[in-house]
Amino acid sequence: MLIPEKRLPAAPDAGPEWREVTPGERFIIRVPAAATRGIYTMLEILAEPRNGVPMHVHANEEEHFVILEGTVNFVRGDDISELSAGDSVTVTRGTPHAWCNLSDGPVRVLIIFSPGHLGRTFRLIGSLQGNDLAAVLESNESDGSTVLGPPPFENIYSVLTPRARP
Repeated sequence: MLIPEKRLPAAPDAGPEWREVTPGERFIIRVPAAATRGIYTMLEILAEPRNGVPMHVHANEEEHFVILEGTVNFVRGDDISELSAGDSVTVTRGTPHAWCNLSDGPVRVLIIFSPGHLGRTFRLIGSLQGNDLAAVLESNESDGSTVLGPPPFENIYSVLTPRARP
């Protein structure tokens, strides 16, 4: 059973709302960079089955993932692994990576970016109307992130290939 979205309190200045990355994937900023003097940002992602992210790389941030619920298939460089609730992985800056929910149920993932400036990009992505891929890619490039290609899994929804909106 999925834990309710609002169970973990967000930081007071994080904003109370969940934002959509693409249909089937949403996030909330649990700890904004402003609360840590830019040292890190923490967000929680809920992803439906077959949702994932394209292969990408961050030039300026380390990214740490903690699987809270469900199972995530994860690619980090040449390493491919399946992570379950309680597992974690760190991706160092400059390492290509992607993840996907290949299971039949939703997943919850806590992600910590250090330094924490990617929160700006997530806020922008969460404010986009429609499937504005050009704006997502432009936002990624402006913060030192580069999308390298589609998710390395078949039949996956991502910002490159979003599912239809209901």
